[in-house]
Amino acid sequence: MPNLPQKTFCLYTYGCQMNEHDSERIAGMLESHGAIQVETVEEAEIAVFVTCCIREAADVRLMGQVASIKNIPLPEGSTLSKRMVCIGGCIGQRDGDALPGKLAHVDVVFGTQNVERLPYLLEAAMAEGGHHVEVLEKSDSFSTDLPSKRDRAWSAWLPITVGCNNFCTYCIVPYVRGRERSRTLEDIAADARALVADGVKEITLLGQNVNSYGRDLYGEPRFADVLRAVSESGVERLRFATSHPKDLTDEVIGLYAELDNLMPSLHLPVQSGSDRILKAMNRRYTAERYLALVDAVREANPDVSLSTDIIVGFPGETEEDFQATYDLVKRVGYSQVFTFIYSPREGTPAASMTDDTPREVIQRRFDSLVDLVQENALEQNRRFVGRTLPVLVEGASKRDDRVLAGHSPHNVTVHAPVPEGLDAASLAGTTVMVRIDQARAWYLSGTVVGD
Repeated sequence: MPNLPQKTFCLYTYGCQMNEHDSERIAGMLESHGAIQVETVEEAEIAVFVTCCIREAADVRLMGQVASIKNIPLPEGSTLSKRMVCIGGCIGQRDGDALPGKLAHVDVVFGTQNVERLPYLLEAAMAEGGHHVEVLEKSDSFSTDLPSKRDRAWSAWLPITVGCNNFCTYCIVPYVRGRERSRTLEDIAADARALVADGVKEITLLGQNVNSYGRDLYGEPRFADVLRAVSESGVERLRFATSHPKDLTDEVIGLYAELDNLMPSLHLPVQSGSDRILKAMNRRYTAERYLALVDAVREANPDVSLSTDIIVGFPGETEEDFQATYDLVKRVGYSQVFTFIYSPREGTPAASMTDDTPREVIQRRFDSLVDLVQENALEQNRRFVGRTLPVLVEGASKRDDRVLAGHSPHNVTVHAPVPEGLDAASLAGTTVMVRIDQARAWYLSGTVVGD
């Protein structure tokens, strides 16, 4: 077994919730081998980067971060000759052996399929020097099987699938995360029960497409069965991400009316409101089908909050295509929209598509959509004014330690003054009732009521 006695490490995590989960597993795994997690690179003998390659900016950011730590001295008392720099995640999987050529002071490269190999590669790098690269194309194991160190004791990620079979033309995920693999329903249910026994109040099920869960194991999607099984664990709050519209079934939608602990929020990425662009993206649904799903969800639970992802400036997008997206956003009335300007990813079909739309036109479209999104978010949040909502407290507001911050069941940030005689840290992980007094586009504010 690798031995990393008292070696200090810090983690840099970029991208999706799956990367955040992998980082929790890396922290737990390194600590199980004797290492100690620290907050800053100045304190660390080992720097681990868990990377994302969805957008070009992620590559630039990684290169800048890794270069910036090159000349930072090791912490006092270190017995290493240099700081160990490790790159994993999607960029590690994609670039593999090429990374040391781009960043000569990188010591270890590992991929999305072999997270568990990091301690072994680290030990070899410290003993032998040089570059140690190991990237697998596929794996039979799940990072979920590794030890974990959660950032928050009361909240946990619970992956149910890894990989993706959708091959949207703009997306690199199937190439760096592999084909979709599902964990067994029994393992997921057992993990949920163990998390609840450990004090977890909120479980978020993870997968690149949770809706298609089980197709590889059972021959048909069984995501509704997962929701029921995890709900039966008794967890206070149940969420999931991410959901593909083409696989969202009536059975899953119906659970928004049936399961009390399934939170009234749904992230349903639409990407575009234009059928022509959706077809070019290989999304395999139409705007009409998407809107029918939205109506069905709201019929099951009229109080549900919806969020989505939208790409502006996909190759060939016309003004008419963008207007269709704008109209769809206005029609749905999202509580939150993650908007992105299209960024080509090498190796994806869309990267070879030509587009002569001027950048300033794309930026204008993007800006107008952001304005609409803010208007919608404020309108959606105003419906909570005067209501009293259960808020799971995460701690103090970043701006004022006398103001607590948490999330409502609808996944909206809520701020409220800390009750007299208490502090935000003591309330972290508890659920308090907050009367909502004011709405803003991105948060609610109110007053704690009751005990």
